[in-house]
Amino acid sequence: MRIVQLANLYSPVSGGLRTAVDALGRGYVAAGHDRALVVPGRSDTWSETESGLIVTVPGASVAPGYRFVLDPRPMLCALARLRPDVIEVSDKATLVLAARWARRHGVRTVLFSHERLDAILAPHLPGWVPLEQAADRWNRVLAGVFDAIVVTSAFAAAEFQRALWRRRSPGPVPSLHRVPLGVDLDTFQPAAGRDGPDGRGDGVVRLVHLGRLSREKRPGLALATARQLRRRGVPVRLDMAGDGPLAAGLRSAATREGLPVYFHGHLPDRAAVARLLAGADVALATCPAESFGLAVLEALACGTPVVTTDQGAARELLGPGAGLAAAPRADAFGDAVQDLLLRPAGQRRRATRARAERYPWSSTIAGMLDVLTC
Repeated sequence: MRIVQLANLYSPVSGGLRTAVDALGRGYVAAGHDRALVVPGRSDTWSETESGLIVTVPGASVAPGYRFVLDPRPMLCALARLRPDVIEVSDKATLVLAARWARRHGVRTVLFSHERLDAILAPHLPGWVPLEQAADRWNRVLAGVFDAIVVTSAFAAAEFQRALWRRRSPGPVPSLHRVPLGVDLDTFQPAAGRDGPDGRGDGVVRLVHLGRLSREKRPGLALATARQLRRRGVPVRLDMAGDGPLAAGLRSAATREGLPVYFHGHLPDRAAVARLLAGADVALATCPAESFGLAVLEALACGTPVVTTDQGAARELLGPGAGLAAAPRADAFGDAVQDLLLRPAGQRRRATRARAERYPWSSTIAGMLDVLTC
């Protein structure tokens, strides 16, 4: 079977979307399928790789390192050449036209919903905008043009379920499938000999924040948590991995206040990310709009408990001893960090690793292939 994956905003600096698309693509090839990936680039290119054919079509630069297909015609021409059996679309905007093309040509289409529209757009729009109603209308369009929709969490599924309810057809969405993402359990592992802050002898609590430094991700909450803990007399160090439009302002604030915050920028080496996560005592997941929380799962795999917001999907990944969900305020996050550190270090690391082991990529790939081949 030839599986063609389409994705916007796929680039070397992409986070969870690129990780998921690549992991699925490798899994499809390993399962014996023919896989091709079509993404925006500077120009038209076709290249063979171990994980299948990679095609770029012209895309406009919309942010440093990110491109977006504005003119879908080159993408549709690529589909005509590739002659797919099924198309997996990781986009809710311009690439949706692929579903209409596929329907005309008798090709199955699956939308991989990586974000919840109302939650991700809310920080960027004024409060008077009827965001839920607009998201519901668009999600009903998506449900009508795609053969199946894949979400990764109950939080993400609720958006489509709400849209159907407003259509006066209460009940489950027949084409909606829930397939959680996975984690590379070989790359992301607990560090040997790590047993929490007491084991280092310096008493410093090491916090880590992994994610894009953009408004919807709320990275300022991580700085505020470090500030709050210092005021309580807790010696802390905060490592922030990621880049984005808020990076300069966050660096300036940390320097001005003398906060022990270390900015690592985007880390393309997954092993380096794993080392940073495994070396921390607690990871902070500050985004209230996550549709899954891949960085949370990676921290858990490294044996590092997580404090997440009590909104969004990331809290669904937590289990007893693996972390806590808190209101998105510095005082609540600080309380949660201190509560986690009261538990024996070895106990919390075993609990977090065990939780992550429930999410191997093999399960995600099997679940996606079930949907793609229906």
